[in-house]
Amino acid sequence: MPVTDESIVIPVPPEVVFDYLNDPTHLPEYDATILTSELEGDGPVRVGSRFKGKSKILGRTFDWVVEVIENERPTKQVVKSVEGKIDFTGTYTMTPETGGTRLNYRLESGAGLGGVFGRVADALVNKAYARQMRANLATLAEILTEHGESEEASG
Repeated sequence: MPVTDESIVIPVPPEVVFDYLNDPTHLPEYDATILTSELEGDGPVRVGSRFKGKSKILGRTFDWVVEVIENERPTKQVVKSVEGKIDFTGTYTMTPETGGTRLNYRLESGAGLGGVFGRVADALVNKAYARQMRANLATLAEILTEHGESEEASG
């Protein structure tokens, strides 16, 4: 099972990181591979909630649905694909760290991301996706840092 695992320190409390990530409409704001994302049904997000969306990875566009299988504010959220071309589990873990939160994102793909792209080797796809994941986490850190600074200024 191919695994991509990346982390970043964000200078805001774990609750701020968790609450932002717990809203699926935020996904396209920081994840460049996600075109749309929304909650199916009514909130709040909890175990059993489903998010649906559309992604574009390496030029291929596909629809997906994930189900929240763990949702432990403010430390962990796990989603598992239930519909779509890629079988995957994504885990966000938030750990308090001096000056903020260490956010770790782990993506485990069942058959391998390469399977969606024909004969492209999983190793090449995973390497490309790891770069994308690092960029996404950096974007997320920027958004949350600016959000935290604007809350401090207004508070």
